[in-house]
Amino acid sequence: MKPLMHGLVLGTLVLAGCSGGEPKREATAEELSKIDNVVVIFGENRSFDNLYGLFPGANGIPDAIKQEGYKQLDRTGKRSMKTLPPAWGGMSGPGVTPVVTEEMTEGLPNGPFQINDPYGFDLGLDVRTRDLVHRFYQNQAQIDHGRNQRFVAWSDAGALVMGYYDGRSLPLWQVAKDYTLADNFFMGGFGGSFFNHIRLICACSPYYPNADQSPAKDKIAVVEEDGVTLKLAANSPESALQGPPKFANDGALTPDFFAVNTMQPPYQPSGVAPAEGGDPHFADPSDPHTLPPQTQKHIGDMLDAKQVSWAWYSGAWDQANSDRSAIYHFPEPNFQAHHQPFNYFRNMAPGTEARKKHLKDEKDFLAAIEAGKLPAVSFYKPQGNLNQHSGYASVMEGDQHIADIIDKLKQSPQWEHMLIVVTYDENGGYWDHVGPPKADRWGPGSRIPAIIVSPYAKRGFVDHSFYDTTSILRFITKRWELPVLEGLLVRDQALKANNGPKLGDLTHALNLADAK
Repeated sequence: MKPLMHGLVLGTLVLAGCSGGEPKREATAEELSKIDNVVVIFGENRSFDNLYGLFPGANGIPDAIKQEGYKQLDRTGKRSMKTLPPAWGGMSGPGVTPVVTEEMTEGLPNGPFQINDPYGFDLGLDVRTRDLVHRFYQNQAQIDHGRNQRFVAWSDAGALVMGYYDGRSLPLWQVAKDYTLADNFFMGGFGGSFFNHIRLICACSPYYPNADQSPAKDKIAVVEEDGVTLKLAANSPESALQGPPKFANDGALTPDFFAVNTMQPPYQPSGVAPAEGGDPHFADPSDPHTLPPQTQKHIGDMLDAKQVSWAWYSGAWDQANSDRSAIYHFPEPNFQAHHQPFNYFRNMAPGTEARKKHLKDEKDFLAAIEAGKLPAVSFYKPQGNLNQHSGYASVMEGDQHIADIIDKLKQSPQWEHMLIVVTYDENGGYWDHVGPPKADRWGPGSRIPAIIVSPYAKRGFVDHSFYDTTSILRFITKRWELPVLEGLLVRDQALKANNGPKLGDLTHALNLADAK
């Protein structure tokens, strides 16, 4: 059965608080000092509309439908398609039931549809769908200068791009209702997970020196003269209704050698094995997928310089270090090596004291929570089967896991002065109807969910302030009076040059002035 456009039934939901026209002011150092611990939980691959498009009081699916701008345009011109193309290759993930085939998705109306509609496809929150393309150049083409009308045209998943969930039964939905949901929070960079994990920790873009003379020379993307449009292959289907686009070379590197799509860490655990007879702690440097060690300044450097404690905790980190079979093994733990951003940096290489001190396993995270010994800044990355990534994780399993972590944090002796930020690395290729403001070459990209949880968080609040992934760095920088990373300044300058809004630092989601 074909699903209906389901967003219009939301009139019965009660609206939550919103930011409206409340005046905004800078939080003082004294106010910020009330936060002793920041915990960042980084999920995977969900747009805001995909999970929270039906959230009461948020700018979601009903708002999109009112605008009429949600109808998707074809690659062939500016006219919208009458129907969506099929979900190429089917909608359900490999080996899961119920099976939704490509043929079952033909002829859907041009617009968003509910994936878990019981009268439609009925793919529940606990069912894995197939994965979708989520890459640097495609994301920019899909955003279409802020119009968001070419998500289908530049995807490899056809109709699935327009799918969203009624998420009211999700544990994190309730957390969002109890605390603050930010509905104007964007990816720090265009594209995928690798790039946005790097942006999270340094607001910088990874670089491959002399890539044109390296083993990775064939990974240099072929783009048009504008520098942002991938060159189509001669045999690419003309219309999205005929099939996904094909490209001359959809590479991981830009023509000037920045790594914008997935490359592997130079150190183990990595998706690239050690060289035969080489150092077992290193990935084979002759493999084209291996990114050379990075040397840019990251937030860990800034925290160390101020003697502020921090750690990156990851599910299955210890297991992946001792057993390479843990990497990309489904269903558990499916450790994703390219989700470990500090493992790309030279000053965190195997054998360094910094690595031993700062890169830790989930079990260390849980022990520190219980003992009340979390560092001032903690990043937590769930292992693959618990991170909500399409293709190898369901929405519900990861959502429940993160909600359980939040419950543990709330029981911690450190809870009274804690700020938790739950967000996602990127949109996973899913459509969102809100276009990001124009800034610098690297982003921001599409809108993603973000939940702010704290004793100081505004309760039952939908925050419409403009944020992106780097807003997390902005809060950390401001709270501990750190040197400002260059990428934050670049983004500010670019937004100003394009008459864009000022990026927030999350403080509007908090009530610090009145709290003791």
